[in-house]
Amino acid sequence: MINFEEFKKIDLRVAKIITAEKVEKSENLVKLEIDLGAELEKRQVLAGIQKYYQPEELMGRQIIVVVNLEPKKMMGMESQGMLLAADINGEPILLMPDKQVPPGSKIH
Repeated sequence: MINFEEFKKIDLRVAKIITAEKVEKSENLVKLEIDLGAELEKRQVLAGIQKYYQPEELMGRQIIVVVNLEPKKMMGMESQGMLLAADINGEPILLMPDKQVPPGSKIH
């Protein structure tokens, strides 16, 4: 259990996927370029969703991203955030707003 003050440290934002492409030599990773609005601009996020989502179906979607994680190296590339997904029997289901909102909008 974490307390509310610790939870408030997690910065969750809405992001729009600008580009998506499979990572060469990886069976799982997709490289996403995301728009986080004027305040945070664009970032690269790597996600292990390749078996469930084709890159072309991801472009233009809005997703929820943790933006204040330390960057992590995967397959020689840096991931600058983490997208949120539900796990249903091992299948990731991306979390998305039910209406279009400006990229960078904070999640409360």
